[in-house]
Amino acid sequence: MALDAVCLQAVVGEIAPRLEGLKIEKIQQPARDQVVLLLRGSRRLLLCASASQPRLNLTEVPRDNPSQPPMFCMLLRKHLSGGRILSVRQEPLERVVTLDIEAVSELGEPGRFSLILEAMNRHSNLILCDGEGRIIDCLRRVDFEMSQQRQVLPGLYYQLPPRQEKRSPLDMEERDLCRLLQCAPPELQADKWLLDTFAAVSPLWARELAFRAGGSTDCLLAAAAGRLWEELSQWRDMVRRGDFLPVILKRDGKPFDFTFAPVAQYEGACELCTAKSFSILLDDFYAQREQADRVRQKGQDLLRTAANARDRLRRKLAMQEQEYQKTLDRDELRINGELITANLYRMERGMARVEAENYYEEGCPKRVIPLDVRLSPQENAAKYFKQYNKAKTAEKMLSQLMAKGREELAYLESVVQEIGQAESEQDFHDIRAELTEGGYIRSRGKKQPGFQRKSEPRSFRTDAGLLVLVGRSNRQNDRLTSKTADRNDYWFHTQKIHGSHVILCTGGIAPDEGSILQAAQLAAYYSQGRGGGKVAVDYTPVKYVKKPAGARPGMVVYTTCRTVMAQPDEELVRRLAEK
Repeated sequence: MALDAVCLQAVVGEIAPRLEGLKIEKIQQPARDQVVLLLRGSRRLLLCASASQPRLNLTEVPRDNPSQPPMFCMLLRKHLSGGRILSVRQEPLERVVTLDIEAVSELGEPGRFSLILEAMNRHSNLILCDGEGRIIDCLRRVDFEMSQQRQVLPGLYYQLPPRQEKRSPLDMEERDLCRLLQCAPPELQADKWLLDTFAAVSPLWARELAFRAGGSTDCLLAAAAGRLWEELSQWRDMVRRGDFLPVILKRDGKPFDFTFAPVAQYEGACELCTAKSFSILLDDFYAQREQADRVRQKGQDLLRTAANARDRLRRKLAMQEQEYQKTLDRDELRINGELITANLYRMERGMARVEAENYYEEGCPKRVIPLDVRLSPQENAAKYFKQYNKAKTAEKMLSQLMAKGREELAYLESVVQEIGQAESEQDFHDIRAELTEGGYIRSRGKKQPGFQRKSEPRSFRTDAGLLVLVGRSNRQNDRLTSKTADRNDYWFHTQKIHGSHVILCTGGIAPDEGSILQAAQLAAYYSQGRGGGKVAVDYTPVKYVKKPAGARPGMVVYTTCRTVMAQPDEELVRRLAEK
């Protein structure tokens, strides 16, 4: 669900009192459509102009910044750094929020600026204006070719987006609704009529009002007309009062929608959960979608490279498997050669075939052996023996090549899994360096600027207080298991599927069963089995885990282990990460 105007009103009403008067200490742009204002008091204000998840909220999620700040970020730093937020206001029933900011200009004189977020899906934008309302610059420029109605370009005066020709539900009275209902066709669905008639009524709440008034979400307008005013007026009064409650809708434990008040239309088919605040709700709801967008934007080229190499290797292995199966029938070649040798006295040069008794089979059945008419009988026999020896050698070589190929395929599949679960810019940087070292990405000679901070594994605390470390990449898995972990710590990994190395730091003391299970659940979550049911996880002391000489990054062997069935649990991951 996109953030509708009423939900945005709830968010603004929640955060505006906490932001007014705060100083802007830092400005970051972690993604091309995200800006984070770091405010005094360690508060982070996220302004997201993404086409799929536009929003405004206070966030606790740390986000990595690119090595080179984008131009729009530099512009915001130039004008707004050190400024103070005067007010946060929303246009009535519109998805437009304005931050009025007082800052010092380049000449040292106080000035006023407006940072405007238009959270309108694919038309979302973030616009910086001066005190006169003139646009300084924006995240997405809209010229005359893109829109004839409204241009958003530096130097132009800012204008609000064109309003839809719909009625405001906040100004509606009963007599007005009755007149509208008289003009509406009664066979029209109630939720569709509400969407087409009133502004700021989202599809979710159009269905909810239809359900409350007519008994079903797809009821006709004639069936809902009797109670529609009662339900609509209650909704209107709730919005006027600002009586909002952050509600998230979950199906099978996974969030699929959110709203500002409890809804009844699903009739027990989903779970209604309340969050502590709208900011926490938005952070939680968009966490997975942000992860997917991050992979698509920053890891798309890496994913394409690894996936192409994996698919190419799969085709190569399939061809080698076909050749290998052919070599298994090589005894037929040897038998043909020996039968030709035994029947040389019956053969002459130029024969296309020979019919000989196959004394290798019971009853000595007749066997027809094809011959090369250009070769003598002795040369035909030598040819079959040569093909037999060649197939024998090929079986040995193909076995070795296929073993190496399967090992490389497992490695590439682990890289694809890591890219899909990468969380920070540094994770992508490490994976890119790993693929470059492996020869999958061509080195460009000049080293690209990257992150100077050291990449650290994910860290968690079990309920018993034991530290759990989870690797982010194959190279980090190697360091974690071979160097960071103590020989008496416990090592966890999913059985027969790709995943991160997980280390349970025991401090030389035998861990409790609860900590073992929670570490196993972390191993299941950070693996290819994340979206499924229970996953088999092997665990053993680190001293039994070895890395074979010449093995690829992340590949290890272990001599003894125990196995536990663990369920990937996102809520558990969040809870243990917060400790």
